[in-house]
Amino acid sequence: MSGHSDGTSRAPGATLPAVTEGDEAANECEGGAPTGAEYSAAPDDAPGTAPAPLLVSPGGYRAAFEAARLPMAVLGRDGLVTAANPAFGELLGKDPRALVAASAADLTDLGGDPHIWTAYRDVLAGRSDRLRCTRRLKHPEGHSLWAEVSVEPLPGGDHVLLSVTDVSDRHDLQARLRHLQMHDPVTRLPNRALFFERLAAALESATYDRGGTGRIGLCYLDLDGFKAVNDTLGHRVGDRLLGAVAQRLARCGDHPAGRAGRGGQLVARLGGDEFALLVEDSTGTEQLADLAQSVLDALQRPFDLAGQRLSVSASIGVVERAAAGTTATGLMQAADTTLYWAKADGKARWTLFDPERNAHRMTRQALSSTLRPAVDRGEFTLEYQPLVGLGDGRAQGVEALVRWRHPQFGTLPPNRFIGLAEENGAIVELGRWVLERACHQARAWQLARPGEPPLFVSVNVAVRQVWDSDLVADVAGILAETGLAPGLLQLELTESAVMGSAGRPLQALQALSDMGVRIAIDDFGTGYSNLAYLSRLPVSVLKLDGSFVRGFRSEEHPNPADETIVEALVALAHRLGLTVTAECVENAEQAARLRRIGCDTGQGWLYSRPLPADRVPALLAGPPSNEEEGNRG
Repeated sequence: MSGHSDGTSRAPGATLPAVTEGDEAANECEGGAPTGAEYSAAPDDAPGTAPAPLLVSPGGYRAAFEAARLPMAVLGRDGLVTAANPAFGELLGKDPRALVAASAADLTDLGGDPHIWTAYRDVLAGRSDRLRCTRRLKHPEGHSLWAEVSVEPLPGGDHVLLSVTDVSDRHDLQARLRHLQMHDPVTRLPNRALFFERLAAALESATYDRGGTGRIGLCYLDLDGFKAVNDTLGHRVGDRLLGAVAQRLARCGDHPAGRAGRGGQLVARLGGDEFALLVEDSTGTEQLADLAQSVLDALQRPFDLAGQRLSVSASIGVVERAAAGTTATGLMQAADTTLYWAKADGKARWTLFDPERNAHRMTRQALSSTLRPAVDRGEFTLEYQPLVGLGDGRAQGVEALVRWRHPQFGTLPPNRFIGLAEENGAIVELGRWVLERACHQARAWQLARPGEPPLFVSVNVAVRQVWDSDLVADVAGILAETGLAPGLLQLELTESAVMGSAGRPLQALQALSDMGVRIAIDDFGTGYSNLAYLSRLPVSVLKLDGSFVRGFRSEEHPNPADETIVEALVALAHRLGLTVTAECVENAEQAARLRRIGCDTGQGWLYSRPLPADRVPALLAGPPSNEEEGNRG
């Protein structure tokens, strides 16, 4: 029992012990001015005079006090009983005269709660006009009762009146109503409201209770395929399945893996087919992992329901952390994210929260949400990597590669954001910007080198740009605006996008080819190549994936299979009237072998890393020397 002591009164003991009930009704405490006066106001005693006479003096007030069925006691400002009526003595099972000079706080457990104790002291000291609270008291005969205790000053200033009302019936009714309100009718488990109430209380107590582990754990699970049960067998069978699942979860919660050393555990249904197992004062991730595994094992056994034998599994997100600094919202967000990982990883499994994986997810979300504004803010830039003729070593064109100069994450390569742009649709606006900027730059190089063979520029295009925009009109408009000839523009699409083209995408590719724009298949050889279909596509260039070229690294340890495949692809492409570009050319040996095979152009670090536009003209002076090639390789 806790309390405060300021030297004028003592913290109460436990003459009449209170019975705590953590999950039932909470203590009520009300302070403030009374709504109605029980007694007439009286002036304060003059300084130096005797205390005002007690209002329950012999006469009418005294008789009413003695005859009242409401238990009452008059207290001095020190909190000691000066008079108690028979009803008060009957409530406590004692002679009322024996209660004189006893501590009222001890008799009614006003010191059992720090907040109530403070409010009580404020009334005794005259700093507050009323205290009203509910306490659970134990009668000397052994039974318990809920009592509403009121304390308020009496006129005269030297005494306060304490009254006690038995509210057990009302409290029991409220408890039953609360149970109905806080429990799920289908599974009889605590519902979402009670779960979050307990979670908030657990976080608060774990943070301030130095006797526990100071940690908290949560298993958040979702049944795999439950919707199919409802859709095929009906909601009645679905509800029976939920009830059976709840019983098994409750047994898992009672298992040693689900019980913490000092704290408790709570199994709740949060809604639909979502359940949660909350472990207070958890001992670490191993305990939560054991609990999650026991849940999976329990649910793997088939359910026999009214002649139906059903099998279900669950995906579980597991979070275990220190309570300090943790909020209910933060814990549930982490659990929800981890549950999503468990489902994405294949379902029927538990997954432990990973801060690094979550940081990556948060970064993806941050990038995705700022992609569109970044285009307007001019945060993107282009770098160019040359496409070099393997016969003469001269640059014939350049590939435009977009970079994001992110104000927080620095310069990002395309693989960090292009996929996100395709997911949220920002690729249309970004792709249009890349196309326009690359064509302007190619035209500027052409004008700066009159009389020299012009460079073509190659730009990557996502298939979503074909579906969600009028790519043909965009290309025609940009070429007209920049003055770049259509033959100096090459559009690169991935093999999977081109090979699956039909309807509108295929029509767009054909229209672009008819316009004179070159179409290239990027990363050729990594997808599901349909060579017969390839002959019917408006494609002019194949770009071999770098995985083939890497087998050419050394003459001493060649990969004959890679060379055979590349040689066959080059021969086939040439028979179809296509040119071939090899990606990821890193040294002179690779370039020489590709040249012998008949590959047309090469791209890679042997020639140059991607460069800003102002450094490209230096590459156009002529082929690098053998010494320079060796240094770059």
